[in-house]
Formats: sequence, C-alpha cells, structure tokens
Amino acid sequence: MRSRNGLRLLGLLSFLWAAVPLPVLGAEAPESPITVAVLDFEARDELGRHFGKEVSLLVSAHLSGNPGIWTVERSELDKALAEQALPLGGMVDPASAAKVGHLTGAKVLVTGRAFHAGKELLLVAKVIGTETGRVYGEVVKSGRDAPVTQPSEDLAKRVGATITAKADSLVAKVPTPADRVAQLKEKLKDGPRPSVSVRIPEVHFGTPAVDPAAQTELLFYFKELGCGLRDSQSAEAPDLEITGEAFSEVGLRRAGLVSCRARVEIQVRERKTGRILLAERQTSVAVDVGEQTAAKKALQEAGAELAVRILPRLLR
Repeated sequence: MRSRNGLRLLGLLSFLWAAVPLPVLGAEAPESPITVAVLDFEARDELGRHFGKEVSLLVSAHLSGNPGIWTVERSELDKALAEQALPLGGMVDPASAAKVGHLTGAKVLVTGRAFHAGKELLLVAKVIGTETGRVYGEVVKSGRDAPVTQPSEDLAKRVGATITAKADSLVAKVPTPADRVAQLKEKLKDGPRPSVSVRIPEVHFGTPAVDPAAQTELLFYFKELGCGLRDSQSAEAPDLEITGEAFSEVGLRRAGLVSCRARVEIQVRERKTGRILLAERQTSVAVDVGEQTAAKKALQEAGAELAVRILPRLLR
C-alpha cells in the first residue's frame, strides 16, 4: 500500500509545485536568499526505496515557497553528485556536505532519515552549513500509516525556520577582496613571482560576454600578489598561462530578484615546459535585482574562489 501511495505522490508532484504559495510580487524581499540543496532522505524498514526520495521532493517543494530560500534544481543536483560519485542521500557528514556545496553552489544542505518507531513515523532532518560545518537537527512525528504529505510539510516549515534563524552560523560571511588579498599574503612567502596570462571567455545564456568577469577577477588577485600580467599585446611571454571557459545561466526569479548560477573551469600551464600544473573548477550562485548583474556577480565570486585556492599552490 505504501509503495502505491508513493507512486501516486510522484505523479502528483507537478500539482504540488503549483500549489506551493509564492511570495507576492512587490513584497519586501530578503537581501540575500540562501541557496539550499535537499538530498534524498534515507528510508528504513518497509517504507520502500522510493520513500526517501518522495520526502526530499516534498520538503524541497515546500521550501521553495520560502522567499528567503533558493532551492537547487533536482536535475542539477543529481548531475553534480553523479559526476563525483557522491552519495545521493542519507545522513551526509559535514565534509561531504562541503563538497556538495562546492559543486552546486548550495550554502545549506538538508538531508535526513525516515523510519518507524513503534506506532509512529519519524522524519529526522539534518541541516548542514556547507561552508561552516555547523549542523542543526529537526524531527517530525506522525502516525505510522499516515500520509507523508503533512509531516513533510511540517518538516519543511521547521527546516525553513531553522535556516532563517541560524543563517549567521550556517552561512559563512562573504569576505571582501581586501580580506582575501590579506589572507593570501599571510600564507605566501616573499620572493619572485611568475608572470601570468589569463584567458577565460565566458557566455551568459548563449550570449558571449564582452568583459569576462571571472578572467578580470583572477587578474586582480594575481596582480595584488605581485605577479606580472601579460596578454596577447605583451612583448614578453608569460611564465604561466591560465586558460579555461565560463558560463552563467538564470536559476530562479522570485519577489523581484533573479538568481544566476555560474561555473568556471580553468587549467594552469607552465609555458616553458608545457606541463599542466593544475586544473580546477568552481560553481557559484549570486542573487540581484537584474539578470546581467546577478550573472556577473556569480562569475566574479567563482573567479575569487578559484584565486583563493590556486594562488597558494602556484606561489609557494
């Protein structure tokens, strides 16, 4: 009986998405919505293998009605996890959560378990800050044979309230460029710096960008750390050549705000030997009132995150 109910639930998900209340346009919107990814819940006992996925879909659907939360699309989440062979659900640890956040741009990860205890059905959620590692828990109980729709909605409300109330500890404070430069200078030793060239063409929603934001951001950090910059007009060739590609696309529009996701992929090659020193990628999400601005902010953040990771490895 439970499995038949589960199949009917999956068939009605499109109706549920339409029924979730969305914020009224013109209402006061949060300054910075939090990006949240909901993984499949682990299902125990005779609940069936599809039950955990049903719970996650229902929780995600209800969370999407919260104006302070952006939910990662299921297709994007599944693709990112499959590429890295990461677990698709269950009680994920903070280290794995950080990797999921890195791949999807999610600041908060929601996962959990569903199981029977006596005559009750328990839904246990774990709310994890992918940047801070902070973990909070929420539990909802219902009758053993009760439909899962109501407890899933109740759990989503509790999870949403926790994310809003605990945002300061779940989401790391975004450092300014000056903060990042200062932190990098503390890590690096004084000494000669290589010259670099950076070429990362980018596309937003199929349209080439005139001023590549990720490329500009990487150039900024290399210059601040004392590296000479080279381009196609320079008389001298660079010591290091950084090439790659970047793209951005619209995620969601809600309450007068636009969410854009950006991904930047790079390779660093030593020009003299042709040896590839490293290959990296970064996915970031940004929100703004304008689509182009949100896209640029996402690309800029991805470039900054890459700079923070690769500079200590290149300028030892």
